[in-house]
Amino acid sequence: MATISTNEFKNGMTVETGDGLFQILEFQHVKPGKGGAFVRTQLKNLRTGAVIDKTFRAGEKMESAFIEKRQKQFLYRDGADYVVMDNETFEQLTIPAAVMAEAGNYLTEGSSIVLLTYGDEIVGTDMPASVELEVTETEPGIQGDRVSGARKPATLETGLVVQVPLFVEVGGRVKVDTRTGEYLTRA
Repeated sequence: MATISTNEFKNGMTVETGDGLFQILEFQHVKPGKGGAFVRTQLKNLRTGAVIDKTFRAGEKMESAFIEKRQKQFLYRDGADYVVMDNETFEQLTIPAAVMAEAGNYLTEGSSIVLLTYGDEIVGTDMPASVELEVTETEPGIQGDRVSGARKPATLETGLVVQVPLFVEVGGRVKVDTRTGEYLTRA
């Protein structure tokens, strides 16, 4: 493994500290008027998803972690777990729901997903910014109810419930933001 200095930090970089495997969300080099310089960081634990603030001395060394991205195809759900297939070797892999986290709300059979791996351990997923899903259940829009910006709940094919405009009907397809879980537009 490569050793890096805190002077080489970049947003999105992954490092391994004694506390675990972290992705650098933000960092700031600080040089106070007196005393030594330090680096203030905001780190996301890739195993638990927790975000913490941590301060390092300037020039402190730590291990850089290599995170590999592997393209997979989602096949089906097996109870709470997800079954995916490697696109090159056609090997099937069962992934626990805890690892998939929010990504499971946007997966339909046959859709592709990028798994983030550290060695043989799956530490997260990389979803596209938005996905198109079909509306399976929603109340009909009431004639005359044309309040600007009015919304109603709609259940999508994955079971996710989002707030949509009144004109969206059952069977329609909508585009949903995977980062916020909000309706974007009709598809």
